[in-house]
Amino acid sequence: SSDDIEDVSLFDADDDVSRRSKKSKIRHPVASFFHLFFRVSAVVVYLLCELLTSSFIACMVTIILLLSCDFWTVKNITGRLMVGLRWWNQVDDDGRSHWVFEARKVSAQRSKTSSEAESRIFWLGLIICPIIWVIFAFSALFSFKVKWLAVVVMGVALQGANLYGYIRCKVGSRKNLTSMATSYLGKQFLRQTVAKEDQPAS
Repeated sequence: SSDDIEDVSLFDADDDVSRRSKKSKIRHPVASFFHLFFRVSAVVVYLLCELLTSSFIACMVTIILLLSCDFWTVKNITGRLMVGLRWWNQVDDDGRSHWVFEARKVSAQRSKTSSEAESRIFWLGLIICPIIWVIFAFSALFSFKVKWLAVVVMGVALQGANLYGYIRCKVGSRKNLTSMATSYLGKQFLRQTVAKEDQPAS
């Protein structure tokens, strides 16, 4: 598979909002709310479902619906609005899979007015919730709650996929990271070789 990274302007209309907003304020309160609402609701329903109802099917369907809504919302809306990132996977005509990453173009004005509060909310929610589902998975496994394993695996898969996609958006493709590491090691090797040659023979 190959990776494509594009630097594009996702929201031209954000310019006017950026001028009026301050760095510390939340510019998209509705997006920030729903970024956390679905994923936190899924965790709360999982923890309290046995107290609320005895129907496992109702709990499972509710949790999976919440996780699905969260996956779609984070992937398609909140990532673009809150941190200016977007990712998806597409298959070309040859059947090869391509990861495509987009990032909002950063101007000097936007970098000054970007909301640190929104960025913090986005990344904390994106990282903490998959960790919670991993803990639930180990808990279900060690307590032999086999029927809940499908639910927690779904939570790990959906929220882990978004986390993986946005981390790749943030740091770049693996190919780019590999080339950067290779270039750095090559420069270090060349520097050490030149330094050894410059040393006088004793």
